[in-house]
Amino acid sequence: VAMAVAVFELNVRRFPDEPNPYDSLAEAYLASGDRKRAVAYYKKALEVDPQFANARQMLERLSAGP
Repeated sequence: VAMAVAVFELNVRRFPDEPNPYDSLAEAYLASGDRKRAVAYYKKALEVDPQFANARQMLERLSAGP
């Protein structure tokens, strides 16, 4: 998971205006158990593209509870 986080952090730096790298980084953080960072990056994906469906769905799921 640590390698995935590193790769997705690189993608976020390379493509800051695309929502998918933020969404992928959020998924990696979620997989690592870091829910707080996952939520932050899902929110960032929505800042970049308010219509980005996966980030919206994941935030709804995470706000519903564990």
